[in-house]
Amino acid sequence: MDLVNPFDPASVDTEYKAGDDMLYLQYLQDNGNDVQAAWVLRRNPDTGDVDSNESTVAAKYHGFAGAAEFDLLAAESYGDAVLGAGISRGIGGAVWSADLVLTKTERDSYLQVVSNLLYSWTWAGRNMSGGLEYYFNGFGQRHGRYDPASLAGNPDLVTRLVRGELFGLGRHYVAGNVLVELSPLWTVTPTLLVNIEDPSALLQFISSYSLGDNLAFRASLDLPIGRSGSEFGGIDTGLDGLYLSRGARVFAQLAWYF
Repeated sequence: MDLVNPFDPASVDTEYKAGDDMLYLQYLQDNGNDVQAAWVLRRNPDTGDVDSNESTVAAKYHGFAGAAEFDLLAAESYGDAVLGAGISRGIGGAVWSADLVLTKTERDSYLQVVSNLLYSWTWAGRNMSGGLEYYFNGFGQRHGRYDPASLAGNPDLVTRLVRGELFGLGRHYVAGNVLVELSPLWTVTPTLLVNIEDPSALLQFISSYSLGDNLAFRASLDLPIGRSGSEFGGIDTGLDGLYLSRGARVFAQLAWYF
């Protein structure tokens, strides 16, 4: 339900991102429920004028129902109507969450569903936490066809990829990760993002170490897995033997807070 400037699920540094001009309001009720509203103003790229068909207006209600929490969303984004509902509750020692979002465009209606389970435990004297998630992307390509001609036939997906609202080409994904606390100052998190239909995947290792009260080191290694023509192995460009892949990536960051 994050419609405005979301982070890529594979992002390592999520502390900063260029923002959007918006008006944001929140009202907190006495019972703990709250209402949020946002109006993101954008200009028409051709005229330079503020355009409602380029802007986003959204309202979300967050509430509690017994042991569960829920969200209700109504929005209009880039001229498309968006409705969403989410729920989160404890199951045993774990936390289960799910979101369902319906988007109606000029061409069609699309459903997105995400559901995950989070759990924390101790093993061999170390604190650990893990998550398992399934994501259905109704905008995604069917049958793993990502060649230019096939993508051109799905402008609603391409538009959202260009705007940075979606980050997957396919329809069915599973993801899992485990955060291992090797010491109170050092954590390591292996993550696997899998496109089920390809199949292809992105394997990611993230390490974070606290060097002091205001100094931290963070590093990651991304390894795409899959055959040529798959999402993570390299999508077809339409030219013989030429594919576009995100490739392996190493990231390192030394952060100083002041």
